[in-house]
Amino acid sequence: MKFSIERGALLKAVAQAQSVVERRNTIPILANILIEAEGDAVRLRATDLDIEVIDSAPAMVERAGATTVPAVLINEIVRKLPDGALVQLAAQAGEDRLTISAGRSNFTLATLPREDFPLMASPEYTTNFTARAGDLRRLFEKARFAISTEETRYYLNGIYMHVTPGDDGQVLRCVATDGHRLARVDMALPAGAQGMPGVIVPRKTVGELRKLLEDEDADIAVSVSETKLRFATANITLTSKVIDGTFPDYTRVIPSGNTKKLEVDAADFARAVDRVATVSSERARAVKLVLDEDRLVLSVNAPDAGAAEEELAVAYGDEHLEIGFNAKYLFEIASQIDRENAVFLFNTPADPTLVREGNDQSAIYVVMPMRV
Repeated sequence: MKFSIERGALLKAVAQAQSVVERRNTIPILANILIEAEGDAVRLRATDLDIEVIDSAPAMVERAGATTVPAVLINEIVRKLPDGALVQLAAQAGEDRLTISAGRSNFTLATLPREDFPLMASPEYTTNFTARAGDLRRLFEKARFAISTEETRYYLNGIYMHVTPGDDGQVLRCVATDGHRLARVDMALPAGAQGMPGVIVPRKTVGELRKLLEDEDADIAVSVSETKLRFATANITLTSKVIDGTFPDYTRVIPSGNTKKLEVDAADFARAVDRVATVSSERARAVKLVLDEDRLVLSVNAPDAGAAEEELAVAYGDEHLEIGFNAKYLFEIASQIDRENAVFLFNTPADPTLVREGNDQSAIYVVMPMRV
């Protein structure tokens, strides 16, 4: 194998692939990426046995072939090469070495046989559709903060993507919850997505998807089966196993009878929560909201550290209300809101609170209160 490639193109492909690789591996081959050179392109493939990423980049291939090299090491080498450099990679048949050269820099890396590299089996995908990257990014980005990190409830360690009836017909919906807060985000159902099986997309896959969805206007080919899903652009393919479990009936925790309505500037609210929470202890991290007509007072009282209070002008016309929340949960929800105003719908200080973006029902959030 022998090919030349521009440093920027190689770095982007290597960085995309190596991020999937786990730093601590008991199986040596999983610390490597598979490099395949053929035609006028090079493909880099990485896997942790649950996720597989394939990234292709244009290259001048003199001799087709394939080998595997340590992912972290090649990423560090290419990252430190000068911008605009032409990088040449070569491996001789029968030798377990790859040489990398650019200008006066030369490196030799140990390789492992390509035959040892595990390839993820491709299932029969039952649903195939295309969606705009910006729409998919909104779905996953707005929901990801609510993913649970509690490993015992493994079925909450991801985002539940499914097709369901919305206000104006069927929608593609993403839901995440950790039992303390919930995010539910909808987009118009893409053509061909009807009948898609509901799948739980793992947390790590959601993180990897962010890089794939950077170009807002790109078209993403999505394929879904009961056990795997695949997202693909012209150059990158991300295949992932789904979480084998049943997502709970989230509709039961979304309140429908909350009538006390608070409307507040989302950015001002997020900043105020962040400021008053500065004095709270990490363990409790509780912020108290006191509501009177068109007035909101946020306060934190941490006996070991101090106290903080901030007043905001808001739109509120209901009876006096005092309610407490985890400051981190409030801040994260307020930070998701793209529109100018956040709308909070309360019932009692002990009931879940519903949050939405103005009158937009396509993204709603639920947060449980706490005693303060």
